[in-house]
Amino acid sequence: MTQHRIDRRHSLGLLAAAGLGAAGIPLGSRAQSANWQPSERITYNIGLPPGGSVDLYARGIKATLESLNLVGGQVILPDNKPGAAGLLSLRVLQSHAGDAHHLGTFHTGSIAGQVTGVLKADMRDFVPVAMMVEETTLVAVAAGSPLKTAADLVAQLKADPASLKIAVAPLRGLNIHLAIAKPLKAAGVDVSRMTVVPFRSSGESMTALLGGHVDVVSATGPTVVPQVEAGKVRILASAAAMRGAGPLSAVPTWRELGVPADYVSYNGVLLPPGVSADQIRFWEGVLRKVAEAPAWKSLVEKSGNKPIFKGFIESHRYLRSELDETQGLVASLGSGAR
Repeated sequence: MTQHRIDRRHSLGLLAAAGLGAAGIPLGSRAQSANWQPSERITYNIGLPPGGSVDLYARGIKATLESLNLVGGQVILPDNKPGAAGLLSLRVLQSHAGDAHHLGTFHTGSIAGQVTGVLKADMRDFVPVAMMVEETTLVAVAAGSPLKTAADLVAQLKADPASLKIAVAPLRGLNIHLAIAKPLKAAGVDVSRMTVVPFRSSGESMTALLGGHVDVVSATGPTVVPQVEAGKVRILASAAAMRGAGPLSAVPTWRELGVPADYVSYNGVLLPPGVSADQIRFWEGVLRKVAEAPAWKSLVEKSGNKPIFKGFIESHRYLRSELDETQGLVASLGSGAR
């Protein structure tokens, strides 16, 4: 497997692109004002099909930007381009280098995909401008499943790792898969032998669970919580480091259940390569306002996740550190993450 690194020269180049020094300190008076504003239609390139958390939050960001009139009256067009683990969407961003009228989705799954090789792109070529959501990945079964607890799940998989069909999306080796493989491995399951069934989106995973075609689903809150509220699904465990609030307040974490593992994903906004300092500052500023909007917070919290805001500097640092951490995680999971 290729060793992914972000060298110091590239890191400083990204910081300089935003008019910031290595410590995140503005350089010169131009860093105090953002002169760029959208002057034409904005396209929000979404690398997954409708029905999952990435699509939900992208459309929620679009709606909030428009309702608060943060983009000067310009229309934002969501454009779903699923396929190749998000590569099709990233290619659109590459083809519009330097044009901040194109947004993309920045999420942990893309970083995991780069490390495992299912995403044939380098996320370091793009500009992560904001992280907006801290996502909790859940393990769920149908309401009538004989698996009543996470302990039941672990016991059956330890006895026969291939005995249950486990749905993930959109591919093996991405964050949704890693979020269930990591705790199960820590619990003593041979994850390399599990029957992992990939679907195009978590919405399709859930449809398969409800139809009896799979036994277990690994997915984030927006897909699982509505089905729990409808009485069709039960959650066995959360991969979060701490127990959640609202609809997840009664869901135990793997650590609470005695399994020393957690896995947190982030969801946010990506800009094309080659954008200017003013463009970065504009989008960072308006996305900060989105993060503070009550309607946006309500959307995220209702879905079972946590609204946050981390700007360009923190997002860039996260990209760099997550590449390294995921490299170690995938190596520890062996073929189970492939």
